[in-house]
Amino acid sequence: MEDTLKLKERLLERYDAQLDKDGISGKRLAERLDILSEIGRTADNGSNRPGFSHEEKAAKELVMQWMEEAGMQVRMDGAGNVFGRLEGTNPDLPAVLSGSHVDTVPNGGHFDGTLGVLAALEVAEAWKATGYQPEKPYEVVVFTDEEGSRFQEGLSGSEAMMGQVDLEAKKTRRDANGMWFEEVLEDVGLSVDSYVSAKRDVKEIDSFVEVHIEQGKRLEKAGLPCGVVTGIAGPHWLHFTFEGKAGHAGNTPMDDRQDALVAASEFILALHHIPRQINDSAVATVGKLFVEPNGVNVIPGKVTLYVDIRDIYEDSREEVVERVLQLSKDAADKHGVKVSHEDMLITSPVLVSKERQERMAQALHANGIQPFALPSGAGHDSQVVGSRVPMAMLFVQSKDGISHNPAEWSELSDCVQAVHVLKNYIENL
Repeated sequence: MEDTLKLKERLLERYDAQLDKDGISGKRLAERLDILSEIGRTADNGSNRPGFSHEEKAAKELVMQWMEEAGMQVRMDGAGNVFGRLEGTNPDLPAVLSGSHVDTVPNGGHFDGTLGVLAALEVAEAWKATGYQPEKPYEVVVFTDEEGSRFQEGLSGSEAMMGQVDLEAKKTRRDANGMWFEEVLEDVGLSVDSYVSAKRDVKEIDSFVEVHIEQGKRLEKAGLPCGVVTGIAGPHWLHFTFEGKAGHAGNTPMDDRQDALVAASEFILALHHIPRQINDSAVATVGKLFVEPNGVNVIPGKVTLYVDIRDIYEDSREEVVERVLQLSKDAADKHGVKVSHEDMLITSPVLVSKERQERMAQALHANGIQPFALPSGAGHDSQVVGSRVPMAMLFVQSKDGISHNPAEWSELSDCVQAVHVLKNYIENL
């Protein structure tokens, strides 16, 4: 579709111009989404702005220019995080922060992260147009390297700001081109020392709020433009190894086999049903699997696979983990094979407080939108910031739930309604 129409034109095609009010401009938001989409544009009309890349840096520099035009004091910290600040009527109070990121996965979409940055900036633009000044200082933030496509681990900018960095581990990371973490930083004018110096005193931060596309179908099915996030799921990754006995596919009778793949397959099929038996917000996925020897005429002797288990509630997530572990043993025993497992990653989920959820629901009501609560299965910078300061999130409807893909799409009217909700939420803080 983008072959025939620029992103701006597509966004404005079905936009409800009545949403242009209180200083908020849908056209300005569309233009900025369009301009940023051209940075790192791929042949498939996607976005390719890896963290700590020159493309990400160019996008941040453009946002910094817009921040200055909106009358904000602009700075970039040692991790490459960008902050645009408006002083409040009481500048001694801690600041309300809002924003997201502008880096992308390879050949990603044009809304993930970027919308959150521009929505936060549009609030500042609206205040400039109407002459409004908040009581508390307000900062629009652009976090560095949220997606983690460079080193296969993200949230680098928000972790640096919150002082939650395992620097020694990061120093051992290399990207696909063989560049060390330190070399990548230096390539964009940063350093290991400056990265560490980005740690900020949490007493300076009142709270954080992030607008983000849903990356799912719940809001679309409900016919709503945006919804209240209840929490951000923490993943628990498990690595399983099923070991049987490889053998000739033709000469080994069916009743005399130790087929590792049959055991693993039964495990995978049964695993699919466990999360829904425990909690509606829990999920479990097998997305990576290896079969050995991997021959057409050889009984599989070894299968290794990875299970990604997530929930916004830690106790129910660990209940899923325990059920999955027992399931693996049952499947192995049934088919005469051995199974072992290893914990690969355990990240604590972060809940949005009931108070913050209610504040967001009130902002939705104020804009004539029925509040709709939903969890976030994906990780966000809010997860890191929210571990230390109050946090809220607002999801925007995603067409067909598509994300991390050039086909990623959110209607401009939905995006602008989210800006109105964000503005109302922040003003009421």
